Amino acid sequence: MIRQLSVLAMFGLQLSLAVEVKFRPQLVDGAVGIGYGLALSDVNGDGRSDIILCDKDALYWYENPAWTKHRIVGQLTARDHVCVAARDIDGDGKCEIALGAQWNPADTKDSGAVFYLQAPADRRQPWTPVQLTHEPTTHRMRWVRNAAGRYDLIVVPLHGRGNVQGKGETVRVLAYHMPAEPMRQTWNTSLVCDWMHQTHNLDVMPSGNPADPESIYLCGREGIARVDSTAQGWHARWVAKHDQPGLEGAGEVRWGVFAGGQPYLATIEPMHGSQLVMYTPPPMGPKDGLWQRKVLDDSLVDGHALACHDLLGLYNRQVVVGWRANGRIGARVGVKLFYTTKENGSGWQQALLDDNGMACEDAVGSDLDGDRDVDIVAAGRSSHNLKIYWNERAAPPAQ
Repeated sequence: MIRQLSVLAMFGLQLSLAVEVKFRPQLVDGAVGIGYGLALSDVNGDGRSDIILCDKDALYWYENPAWTKHRIVGQLTARDHVCVAARDIDGDGKCEIALGAQWNPADTKDSGAVFYLQAPADRRQPWTPVQLTHEPTTHRMRWVRNAAGRYDLIVVPLHGRGNVQGKGETVRVLAYHMPAEPMRQTWNTSLVCDWMHQTHNLDVMPSGNPADPESIYLCGREGIARVDSTAQGWHARWVAKHDQPGLEGAGEVRWGVFAGGQPYLATIEPMHGSQLVMYTPPPMGPKDGLWQRKVLDDSLVDGHALACHDLLGLYNRQVVVGWRANGRIGARVGVKLFYTTKENGSGWQQALLDDNGMACEDAVGSDLDGDRDVDIVAAGRSSHNLKIYWNERAAPPAQ
């Protein structure tokens, strides 16, 4: 039985084993349309992570530390914006940004749009979009370093072209290659994978060496796969498959690491589902075998957001999960933190970071104030808000 705790707005609770859970919420923006997607990256090169919000009809960044709101672009397509990717890919200390838009999951033929956004000299001013080729139902995107040392924009649609209820053509996940002159030259693409009929999200697994390629974890109807960039192209292997007991597809996936490098995955199952699930590699057996599945919670109402970080300094598994209850009249929404102090991954506890004040569409984490603790940022759908949950546990000792 998981022990549930409420994390009050201004108070922390001291738990057994000296685990301190203390988060202070701050409303950054109470006039969000739909907070479809978030990114944390340094926009202006001052060494601090800023908040980048993909709203339904605009893209904004909030400047750390005062969280001054700047509009990057206004509405670029007739239908909603849906995703954003932000990362410093050229080493100048300032992030590059891409945007996905024209969101219409019911239109698997003509929907979708992908834009690269060119920054002005003063990044507080409007940016210039250039539209790229795209597959229908553009849904998620991330910048990923490949085997050639280049950063590609990986774009994941929701459906395959012409699909009806997940049946038909498979989803074409593409890597976009930035040219030397991104506003004038053609962006070539290459196929990352095309063997899922419905995808929903992806996460990037950083490499131990900054010069090495990164991998992605991709989830969808058929399960969860790790996809690696190699000199011969992209290579995939299953981490979890739909024929495993209890697995009916995954809607969200996030990668984490604990205890000196041991990996784990957190998922929400099925898509927009009720289950928070943990996957860990099998202790015995083939290295590329299927991972072990453990349900941590089955009470989510339209689960839609995940973040995996060591928020409590435990060097152990910790997962932030958010749910939005989209269209569920009377259902409560919120954000929780799940954690364990047990080395074997048992004895999970949970803390409620937000009780019915955040219909969570997306959540991300980073140290926003330089105190060496990870803070959480969440964006809401029906709650129309953007919040920071400041991590106020005792500061860790300086290294």
